[in-house]
Amino acid sequence: MWLSLQMAYILTNSHVVHNATQLETIFIDGRTFPATLVGEDPATDLAVIRVTASGLSYATLGNSALLRVGQLVIAMGNPLGFQSTVSTGVVSALGRALRSQEGRLVENIVQHTAPLNPGNSGGPLLDSRGRVVGINTAIIAMAQGIGFAIPSDTAKWVASQLIMRGRVRRAYFGLIGRSRQLDRQLVRLYGLAKDHAVEVITIDPNGPAQSAGVRQGDVIVSINDQHVASVDDLHRFLAEWTPGRPVTLGVVRGRERVYADVVPGETG
Repeated sequence: MWLSLQMAYILTNSHVVHNATQLETIFIDGRTFPATLVGEDPATDLAVIRVTASGLSYATLGNSALLRVGQLVIAMGNPLGFQSTVSTGVVSALGRALRSQEGRLVENIVQHTAPLNPGNSGGPLLDSRGRVVGINTAIIAMAQGIGFAIPSDTAKWVASQLIMRGRVRRAYFGLIGRSRQLDRQLVRLYGLAKDHAVEVITIDPNGPAQSAGVRQGDVIVSINDQHVASVDDLHRFLAEWTPGRPVTLGVVRGRERVYADVVPGETG
């Protein structure tokens, strides 16, 4: 008799599998299979692993954009080692933002009240129809009823990138900056929309920004005429920008406003 084996992909958290030397999966029916890491994305705390097995059940990824505050949600996992535990709650807020271990801002996080404990990480957050609407990722210590999940719409995009490439393709400038308050005279002189911008603290000598003439001490006030007030604004822009596609940085250098055409590189 021939036994048909299939390749299955499993979504989890990056912090669950990061630096693991060996991966093993245990299913509800008691079967155990070795797993291999397909790829991880610490910037969103997501990872994909792969197993080869037959007859595996699977969950459907839902549309997290349809979630509403007050909606029932269900968290599944193995909290504190108690296997196959289910807890319920409601969506308590949408559009939250959390910092990843890389320091990047992860946006559109789902906040919910389903109790989470160590062992829930990487487990699904489901709606009342059993569709996965989030991947549970974090709790606030000493708080009750505050859990966070990466929305399924984000997870779909990240998973597709990891399965195709083993990493997430992101654009980068090759600089480190910090938010800085601008002199009011500069704001009035150049008609800036906000009084904060990003000061370039460190620049990669071999990076795209350096090649375009950006200098340490420059203050970035815009990208393609969009105002820049913080490093998070840079991250948001680059997260959706295609590497290799030029952008124009508006820079204040001393009292002079100059423009630099930068071709972002690719990282991931």
